[in-house]
This record gives sequence, C-alpha cells and structure tokens, in this order.
Amino acid sequence: MRLEGKRIICLVDEEFEDLELWYPIYRAREEGAIVHLVGPEKGKTYHGKYGVPATADFSFGDVRSEDYDGILVPGGWAPDKLRRYDKVLQLIREMDAAGKPIGHICHAGWVLISAKILKGRKVTSTPGIRDDMENAGASWIDEPVVIDGHIVSSRRPPDLPVYAKAFCDLLASK
Repeated sequence: MRLEGKRIICLVDEEFEDLELWYPIYRAREEGAIVHLVGPEKGKTYHGKYGVPATADFSFGDVRSEDYDGILVPGGWAPDKLRRYDKVLQLIREMDAAGKPIGHICHAGWVLISAKILKGRKVTSTPGIRDDMENAGASWIDEPVVIDGHIVSSRRPPDLPVYAKAFCDLLASK
C-alpha cells in the first residue's frame, strides 16, 4: 500500500477513453491512493467513448491543488472539452508549479498544451497530436511512456500497464 494517504484528481468529461480513465484509477487505488473523479458538474455521470460511466465526485471548483498529490488526465475526446475550462488549466498549472505528478495519455496532451506548460519538456502522446505537442515547444518521443521530471506521458491503451506503473512509482517517490 505504498500510495496510502496519497490523493489524486482524475479529470473527467464526456467521451473520455474508457480504459485510459479507469485503468490508472484502479491501479492507484490498488496501491492505497484515494482518487477523486473531478468534472464540470459534481454528481453528474459522464460516459466514455464506449459507454462506460464515470460519476464526478466533485466539480472543478470544488477542489484545490494543494489538497492533492497528483493529477491524471485521460485521453479520448474529453481533453478537447477539458482544456476549455479555466479552472482545469489552473489546476494543471498549479500542480506543475508544485512539482506534483501529472499523468496524461493519448489526446490528454491537449490539456497541458492549453495550460502552456510543455515548452522544453519531453513527452509522448498519440501520434495524431504530435505536431500540436511540438508546436507547444515539447520534444515528442515515440515511446510507451516518457517521464520528464514530474510529468508522465503515454501514447495509447496498449501502453497503459507501463504508464500506470510509472505514474504510481513517481507518486510513491514524492
């Protein structure tokens, strides 16, 4: 239970990639972490691309970055919605400034791009947003998982085992 007492935000909105949301959550919970789903509306049930539901424990305005040890951003189409919320971008920037683990996979890099925290960082993502990542100033690497300081990035669902482990390893080291 090396993550016992650790608290993690997992962002959620409609059309998240089902596995990219739930796999890291379950992995962190298995190690003792408390993971809260945080979306636009507390208590609302959001649905993944394949219909899997996820109910928000809190709204974006209900949480404060200082109360959490890390944040997860799932892929799918949800990141294109999530990056439009000022509070989401604020949470990402605050987590970044505090050096807290930030995990993002697939299209989730869009949120970090909009938060303007990628300049000079090494990351990966789905190849479909490689140009976006590079245009934001990041160095894009085609690897299952890339760790640059406190940022853990991954490409797609087949990479979930190494991504979730890397995020949990990083969180445990803090």
